[in-house]
Amino acid sequence: MSKVRVKQEESLSIKFIHQMKVGDNRRLDLYFFLPKEMGIGPHSLNEEEYYHSAITGRRSYYSTGLHLPLVQSRFASQKKRTVEEFRLYLNLFAYQFAVAIETDSKELRQIEEPEEFFTALRDLSELVAQLLKKFRRNEPSDPKRKPYFENADNYLSWFCEQQLLKLLSRAPRGSEYSEMIETVVTQCRAERQHRDARRYNSQQTQDDPNRISNKMLLLRRLIQQGVVLKDELKTLGTGLKKMTTGFATAMVMLVVSALIIKAQGVFSGLTIALVLTLAVIYGFREIFKEDIRNALWRFIQKGRPKWSRILRDTTSQTAIAKQLVWLDFMKTSELPDPITDILKRRHSQNKLDAEVLHYGIHTRVTQKEFLTGYTSIQEQVNFSLVPFARYLERGKAKIYKESDGKISNDSVERRYQINMILALKNGKGETEYARYKVTMNRSTIIDISQSDIPEGIPLME
Repeated sequence: MSKVRVKQEESLSIKFIHQMKVGDNRRLDLYFFLPKEMGIGPHSLNEEEYYHSAITGRRSYYSTGLHLPLVQSRFASQKKRTVEEFRLYLNLFAYQFAVAIETDSKELRQIEEPEEFFTALRDLSELVAQLLKKFRRNEPSDPKRKPYFENADNYLSWFCEQQLLKLLSRAPRGSEYSEMIETVVTQCRAERQHRDARRYNSQQTQDDPNRISNKMLLLRRLIQQGVVLKDELKTLGTGLKKMTTGFATAMVMLVVSALIIKAQGVFSGLTIALVLTLAVIYGFREIFKEDIRNALWRFIQKGRPKWSRILRDTTSQTAIAKQLVWLDFMKTSELPDPITDILKRRHSQNKLDAEVLHYGIHTRVTQKEFLTGYTSIQEQVNFSLVPFARYLERGKAKIYKESDGKISNDSVERRYQINMILALKNGKGETEYARYKVTMNRSTIIDISQSDIPEGIPLME
């Protein structure tokens, strides 16, 4: 079973991927150490708004093998399997195929070296051709199964063509790679001809980008049926927050009432001075009521999960897993001792004051076996750093140099480094840790590198 994988998703996003088996009880904590010079903290970034706008996740069934009758000999005898089982296996293969190609394409687009880019492009195009050939080799003849196959074949053909064309549109230019470009273009044309020969899409649909795009989105959702888990998110502490608001209001009103009674004792009768005093008292009530409520709520909420999530099988509606989610800013003094020890490993020049943003997720997977062919579930969580980037400064400095009496200068960009520590605990096992350094500027992530941790602290492989 693989541990947590960390990778760059887009120019300003990081993805965490891990798998869980039946009966797993897993706690994953991520600590982002944001240098105070970035200007990001509880005063400028609302945790709940960041969670709903910048953190996205996808949970689905996952298999290390292609459990599909069309590509594995042990499933060659399709007559022994029901139509619904065939559809589940088909969807699992098609979904994993699409996700794998999408992931490889995103990584390939980040390669800037032409030779490395086209080598990876050749490998990807060959892999696509090989998988599609295997997929189509054993097309079912049963009329009940055929529509499911055709939907998957239509989508995969179009999706692979789009990914390859997108890569070509951003490929480095050079005459020495023209042959490779022509090979990939020929492959894309072959896929388009394949769809035309099978009459998967009408001419009217093909000619309208909106119609073909919407149709493929529909086919994608059909493929995800039974594979991608349905998540039911619930905000925790709603009732407790109302009680906190009521308690804070009662405390403020208690003080206000006492001040009003005292003011009436000082001023005899209804005078202008009494009216002005009451106005000031009520003004201060409105000023401090929200601050007291927020401070009280932060104290009560500290350490508590903010959301709960139930993951359900979209076919049977059975609960597959339950999750608790945390997202809050922490004080350095509140960090676990191993985290503090890992931070001490930093070089002295990197020991800057930082705000700590903590994300935690505790997952309990059902003890019941998954549907046949599914060995585990995979969770992908994507953190967008765009809300961080908007607070950063653009580089305006210049570096000067002299050569043969001539002075020239180079513009330099402003870069920031975020320390990121992962803590993973499986069941009753010991907690394992990993530390990463994320170097970024205002427009992109420059580098993500894993750093060493002190001896004696369990390392997450």
